[in-house]
Amino acid sequence: MKAYIFPGQGAQFSGMGLDLFESSSEAKELFNQANEILGFSITDIMFEGTADDLKQTKVTQPAIFLHSVILAKTLGNDFKPEMVAGHSLGEFSALVANGTLSFDSALKLVSQRAQAMQKACELQPSTMAAVLGLDDKVVEDVCAGTEGIVVAANYNCPGQLVISGEIEAIDKACKTLSEKGARRALVLPVGGAFHSPLMEPAREQLASAIENTSFKEPICPIYQNVSASAVNNAADIKKNLIAQLTAPVRWTQTIQQMIADGGTEFIELGPGKVLQGLMRKIDRGVATSGMS
Repeated sequence: MKAYIFPGQGAQFSGMGLDLFESSSEAKELFNQANEILGFSITDIMFEGTADDLKQTKVTQPAIFLHSVILAKTLGNDFKPEMVAGHSLGEFSALVANGTLSFDSALKLVSQRAQAMQKACELQPSTMAAVLGLDDKVVEDVCAGTEGIVVAANYNCPGQLVISGEIEAIDKACKTLSEKGARRALVLPVGGAFHSPLMEPAREQLASAIENTSFKEPICPIYQNVSASAVNNAADIKKNLIAQLTAPVRWTQTIQQMIADGGTEFIELGPGKVLQGLMRKIDRGVATSGMS
């Protein structure tokens, strides 16, 4: 089975999407539509902005979403997903790809998500850290035994887990993890503790927006971050999408389940090659490629 996977925040680059805009009338129309929906010219920032311009949360998330979704739409009849998944933000791209959400509805939700997450970050200083070279259980146990809020947030691939929480708790956990033999326990340059309890204000804000958005039955299953399993029901998709902001991204488990369910070819759609790199660490024997 052919699986399409969609990247999340961090994959952006200056000039992203310009080739699509210049080569496809459909892409151009969708980009222009996005500018109207967002109320500012995101295309100017995507095509000509600096790395710092693209780092703004209100820009980063819609920009990556647009690059992924518009790329998928320009594939026309060649785009025939049999299963889809997206890493964090990428889940919204995947939901357009499998027909659950319309382009404009998903873009509005992505914009609201970005703004809600930014507000939550401003309420309490927080961060994330990448932990390399330890079993997941060791990292989970250290988080559970550390004073303050710190949790496992992104299960990216075997031996690579991102933790999320309060700055002081993250620092303490990193020190303990290094003592337990982590190859690296490095604080990341992010604005807040994504996929942790500290995102609860954002989850509450986004929940009402998701509840008031029309979700259709998907044309193929989506493997969601929260469940790491195939979901075909619009009501369940909504519930998982609301839970996603405060729950961990179970990417390793998601990909393993997709392979177990018959996924033989994985194609990353969107900026960068991050997911292709993770795929090779999860299962080197599976065919992996990308379009950016």
